Amino acid sequence: MPQKIRKAVFPAAGLGTRFLPATKASPKEMLPLVDKPLIQYGVEEAVASGIESIIIVTGRGKTAIEDHFDISFELEHLLRTRGKDDLLEAARSVSELARISYVRQKEALGLGHAILQARDFVEGEPNSDHGRDALPAQETTVLRRALRRHAPRRRRQTRLSNRHSRVRPQATRPRPAVS
Repeated sequence: MPQKIRKAVFPAAGLGTRFLPATKASPKEMLPLVDKPLIQYGVEEAVASGIESIIIVTGRGKTAIEDHFDISFELEHLLRTRGKDDLLEAARSVSELARISYVRQKEALGLGHAILQARDFVEGEPNSDHGRDALPAQETTVLRRALRRHAPRRRRQTRLSNRHSRVRPQATRPRPAVS
């Protein structure tokens, strides 16, 4: 019986060369789309799909990702003292999205190597690997549908009589002539 997928791996250690010069000083995953960085859309999709724990594989120059999902005491204090409760809630909600851990890929050796860095985190459990160059465009995302398919199901045992177990030949259609 398949296990429920509870963990997701986000490889975010790449150099972002496809988006140069925009990614020279800022990680590709932190590029904003409206009011959120790209990686936040992916984390929100994973959480909405039932993922409980996330590990983000980072590399050199990617500390902005960790800072984004961490608590910002100074910002929250400032917003609280100024009475900006709606912004305070928005800032705090990012750090409370999911249980997020980080591991660092010391050398850029490709996507497979980045995912391999998370092997201790996933501990042999089935997991979801995310590349964040695409955004979910539907309410029911591809990840959610895949997780539903993989979810453990109760199986009914059925007893077949000899009458039902006989194999019947399939009707075949004539193939069109190739000229």
